Amino acid sequence: MADEQLPAPADRPVDYQRDVQTIFEQRCYGCHGPQLQTSGLRLDDGDAALKGGNSGPAIRPGNSAASPLIQRVAGASGVARMPPSGATLTSEQVGILRAWIDHGAKFSRLSAHSRGASHWSFQPIRRPEVPVVKKASWVRNPIDAFVLQRLEYEQIEPSPEADKATLLRRVSLDLTGLPPIPEEMSAFLEDRSADAYERRVDSLLASPHYGEKWARFWLDLARYGDSDGYEKDWVRPYAWRYRDWVIHALNTDMPFDQFTVEQLAGDLLPNATVEQRVATGFHRNTLTNREGGVDNEQFRFENVIDRASTTGTVWLGLTVGCAQCHNHKFDPITQVDFYRMAAFFDNEVETDIDAPLPGEVSPWLKARDEYRKKRQELLDKYHVPELQKQWEAKMLVVAANPGKYTDWDLAWDVLLKLTVGGDGEKIIHQKPGERTQREQDALTTHFIRNYHFAIGDDKYKELKFKELDKELTALQRSYPQLTQAQTVSESLTPRLSYVRLRGNYKDLGAEVTPGTPVFLGSLPESKPTRLDLARWIVSNRNPLTARVAVNRFWQELFGQGMVRTSEDFGTQGDHPTHPELLDWLASQFMRDGWSIKRIQKLMVMSATYRQSSAIRPDLQTKDPGNALLARQARLRLPAELIRDEALAVSGLLSPKVGGPSVKPFQPAGVAELGYGDFVKWEESRGEDRYRRGLYIHYQRATPYPLLVNFDAPHGDVPVCRRLRSDTPLQALNLLNDPVFLEAAQALARRVSQEGQRSFASRLRYAYQLTLDRDPAPDEQERLHDFFQKQKNIFKQEPTSVKALIPPGTHAQTDQAAWVALSSVLLNLDEFITRE
Repeated sequence: MADEQLPAPADRPVDYQRDVQTIFEQRCYGCHGPQLQTSGLRLDDGDAALKGGNSGPAIRPGNSAASPLIQRVAGASGVARMPPSGATLTSEQVGILRAWIDHGAKFSRLSAHSRGASHWSFQPIRRPEVPVVKKASWVRNPIDAFVLQRLEYEQIEPSPEADKATLLRRVSLDLTGLPPIPEEMSAFLEDRSADAYERRVDSLLASPHYGEKWARFWLDLARYGDSDGYEKDWVRPYAWRYRDWVIHALNTDMPFDQFTVEQLAGDLLPNATVEQRVATGFHRNTLTNREGGVDNEQFRFENVIDRASTTGTVWLGLTVGCAQCHNHKFDPITQVDFYRMAAFFDNEVETDIDAPLPGEVSPWLKARDEYRKKRQELLDKYHVPELQKQWEAKMLVVAANPGKYTDWDLAWDVLLKLTVGGDGEKIIHQKPGERTQREQDALTTHFIRNYHFAIGDDKYKELKFKELDKELTALQRSYPQLTQAQTVSESLTPRLSYVRLRGNYKDLGAEVTPGTPVFLGSLPESKPTRLDLARWIVSNRNPLTARVAVNRFWQELFGQGMVRTSEDFGTQGDHPTHPELLDWLASQFMRDGWSIKRIQKLMVMSATYRQSSAIRPDLQTKDPGNALLARQARLRLPAELIRDEALAVSGLLSPKVGGPSVKPFQPAGVAELGYGDFVKWEESRGEDRYRRGLYIHYQRATPYPLLVNFDAPHGDVPVCRRLRSDTPLQALNLLNDPVFLEAAQALARRVSQEGQRSFASRLRYAYQLTLDRDPAPDEQERLHDFFQKQKNIFKQEPTSVKALIPPGTHAQTDQAAWVALSSVLLNLDEFITRE
């Protein structure tokens, strides 16, 4: 294109750096696909752009007419257009680029490695001095000094301390997720000693229910689910074993650095224990696509990408996944950085192991031989050994000749989806004598259940393999078995890792080796492993992890983090409201040996935490979002805790800690929404109906309705902060869901049996159970009127009495009225809110 055909250089003074930066970020970053890389036109890196490639320098400073960049953005014939898709640059934008080039094309602020590297969160953590404040009498620990310094600067007074009842309810819900029982509340209110609150905090931190409450927080980050996701959404029967590990680790106050290392690389620790291997279940929470015809290599790649992105989000607080397809638009994370990080996970293989709970091994050993004998007798009865041997031989032929045996290709494809006991393809290529017992059993079970794909339904029915499957399942259930766990391990055959051009798993770019993002430094090891990555993440060389962790603890206890975007500490995230306090807490966290309980105790012991949450008119204009912490936050409880609290105050809640997931009642039709007939919801019986919400089986494709209605995560990506919505469905849930009706019935029965005979006494007891306080006079009057009206209604409608009274209970209008009143209390905003 001739020079006169090009848009003229800008004829006005411009901030070339700023304007060109804007054009590159909005239109040109990411425009370095295969065709542009081949030509050498690299706009994500100043050095590469100035150096040029096959056709010489891409920019050619001082001569815009001869610059390939201008030729391409202007749409010259014979060259690849930039951007390669979408709207072209305007004449004004091309003119700005021409002026920039003619003035020397300075790249100092456009280098991918320099953009954002000076951001506050990427700087080393420095421990600031605790500030001196005027109102020193308010300060209970250093947290308060930092908060008060800001308040004094803004000329805002902190709120008074919450009353003792509110404070105990708050800290109980925050640390254990359960409200205090009336006896605990009475004892605390009567205790006038100076350390009464601290002793209660210590008791809550020592409670086994502490691990349950904070495990839910961590499982949100771990994208936990009890099923595969995608169309088939098969159940993962032992996913809960990782959840148990998390609960135990938190209850024992496992140091956060160890907590991190074991989850990311427990299998690589010297002489790794079973529990350390169970911890690697963190990265078995990735989704698994078992749909027929899918490319298994594609979804292996997707899992690797998920693990790298999740690690970056959970521990670094960065959106590293944005660099899968191109250099990060805002943070100094290049595409090469991303794939170097992904390379740590490229060599992982999914491995299922025996992970017995205490007391399981001895009974299993005693019954093992008898069980194995009876199992083998069943297999022989149905001629499984000889038929499986023939099937395996034919399957190997099919694998070596894809497309030749089309009636068997589906059988091979289904085998590739086998992950129980290991990888199906790997197992079948092993000789039977080389397989572990778990692998052999897994392959045999797969053969029995899926042989019809190879031989057809008619022949399959003749073999009666469905009956055999039922008999084998019944036999297994009748004998003690070992609990299993989903883990990861390192493949013995190393893979080569590559940049994937435009994020496409098929388009291989340059080979990469494992490494951390360049702007955060490099690992000293020449061939770093996942273990090296895990140790670097919690080392002093990495400035992010401690900040990210304490910010999320703060978020749970104060409603929002000092960095509100707790998922993004990058340049597009929020700046911390109290940067010095954040760094002081991060340094204290590391000084205290990464103890989660110690840093949380420091937070809940502060005067800042103990403030009243009452709305203040003077803050409505000065600080409507409560960023300055002049009061506590008033927070609606998360989904699981709303249910837990209703069961707890009614006396129905099971105190059992840990164990398999449960399936309480859910409305008809929910499970049926899943694909085919794969989702089975066999309702739990006995106390399992009343386990904590943490233990509810989470079927990703058809999740439990209560959890969905109250904003529980979907379990497909890490969730760093839950949203809180208010919808009509939530009110209907609390009014009509059978679990809340049962809770209202149990609460009414409890009030009638444990309370005194008068209405006032019983109402007072109901208030103490549900709201941890006595009713106000106007509340007592209104509820007494409500109670009388309900009695009159029930006298006129006897059938309504039977609808509210549990089966087998003598129907009485008084009892039905108490059920209705109990339902009112369970539906109060105050009940589902942490003040």
